[in-house]
Amino acid sequence: MATLIYMASILGACLAIGLGVVGPGAGMGHAVRGAMEGMARNPQQYSRLLGTMMIGLAIIESLAIYALIISLIVLFANPFIAKMGL
Repeated sequence: MATLIYMASILGACLAIGLGVVGPGAGMGHAVRGAMEGMARNPQQYSRLLGTMMIGLAIIESLAIYALIISLIVLFANPFIAKMGL
């Protein structure tokens, strides 16, 4: 039973980080594309667009960091193993 819980924990952690970065990755690409298009149309707004883009990218990246934290919790501080008394 313990082996099954360990295997499920590893699989869950892999899925959490693997699927948890798909959305932020696509969102970051979309944000950078929009900023580059804006800079190409209006080069005078470069610094304003760059600052706004960096803040947006940091917010988007936080979602991937949350996925990483959840997967690390499942791997190393597994609540299911503690509950089972293993």
